[in-house]
Amino acid sequence: MTRPRFISPNEVSALRTNILSKLTYAVGKDPDNALDHDWFQATALAARDYIVDRWMSRTREAYRTGQKRVYYLSLEFLIGRLLIDSLSNLGILEETRRALADLGVDLERIRGLEPDAALGNGGLGRLAACFMESMATLGIASHGYGIRYEHGLFRQVIADGFQLEQPENWLDFGNPWEFERAEVVYEIGFGGSVAPYGEGDPRRQIWHPGERIRAVAYDTPVIGWGGEGANTLRLWRARPLEILHLETFNAGDHVGAVANEARAESISRVLYPADSSEAGQELRLRQEYFFVAASLADLTRRHLKQHSDLLSLPEHVSIQLNDTHPAIAVAELMRLLVDVHGIPWDA
Repeated sequence: MTRPRFISPNEVSALRTNILSKLTYAVGKDPDNALDHDWFQATALAARDYIVDRWMSRTREAYRTGQKRVYYLSLEFLIGRLLIDSLSNLGILEETRRALADLGVDLERIRGLEPDAALGNGGLGRLAACFMESMATLGIASHGYGIRYEHGLFRQVIADGFQLEQPENWLDFGNPWEFERAEVVYEIGFGGSVAPYGEGDPRRQIWHPGERIRAVAYDTPVIGWGGEGANTLRLWRARPLEILHLETFNAGDHVGAVANEARAESISRVLYPADSSEAGQELRLRQEYFFVAASLADLTRRHLKQHSDLLSLPEHVSIQLNDTHPAIAVAELMRLLVDVHGIPWDA
C-alpha cells in the first residue's frame, strides 16, 4: 500500500514552525531552554493538530450521512506509545524527523520519553486497539469506550531477582493526545432500591440509587493508516458528586471528608484490581457497570440527537462487547429502554 503524503518535503519548514509554536504557546518554553520532554510535548501537540483536522472532518461526515456507528466496549485498550504510530499513519514521520533535526532535536531521543499508556494488559487490550485503528483505516464510523485508568495494571520493577509491582505513573505529566470533555458527564448509580413506576406497564420500574458518582469523558482521536480516517476513543474517569465534605473537614476529620472521593475514584485507578477479597470482587463489578452505564447513556444520547426515538437504534448502532467484561451492557440497555425511555417490553 502506498502511503499518502500530506506534507511534502518542501513543507518541513511549516511543520517546524508548528512545533516551535506549540513549544512556546502550549508548553510555555523558550527553545534555548527547552528540555527533551518539552520537545516531546510540542511535537505530540503538533502531530495532534493534523489528526484533529481529519478527526473533525470524518465526524461531520458521519453525522451528515447518517452512517451506522460501531461502539466497541472494552475494559482494556492497549494503545501503546502514540507519537511514532501517529506520525507514521499521517505519512509525516520523516518530515517531522527533519524538522526536529533543523531545531537540534533528535526524534529518536525524545520518542523514548513518551510513557506507555497504562490502559491495557495483553492480547485483549491490543485486539481492541487494533480494531480501533482498523476501523479508522477502513472508514467505519466508530467509538471505543473504556476506562481512563490512572495507574493501569502495574509497573514492573526487578529487585534481587524478584518482581515488585508498583503503581504506573503514566499520567503524572499529563496526556498530550486526549481532550477532557467537561460537558460530557453522566451520573452513575449503585445500590439503593427499585419501585414500580405506577400506572402503565407493570414491568417498568424506577430505580432509586443509594450512591451516585460522575463519569467524565476524555476523548483521544485514533488515526488510521494513510491518515484519512479517524475515530474516537472515549474513556471515562470516575469522580464523586461532592469532592470535599467541607463541614466534616472543618470539624477536624480531614480524611473522612474525602472518603467519598476516594471511594468513587477507586473505580478508575487500577486495571484488574485483585479479586481475592470480597471488596476486590465488588470493585471489579463496579468498574464494569460504571463504564458500560456511561457508554450506553452516551450512545443513546447521541442517537436521540439525530433520530426521533430509540426504536430505530438497531438501524444506526452496532455494539461490540469485547470479552465478557462488558456483558452487563445487555441488562443495562434493557433497563434504559424499558424503565428510562418507556419502550414497552414486547417492543
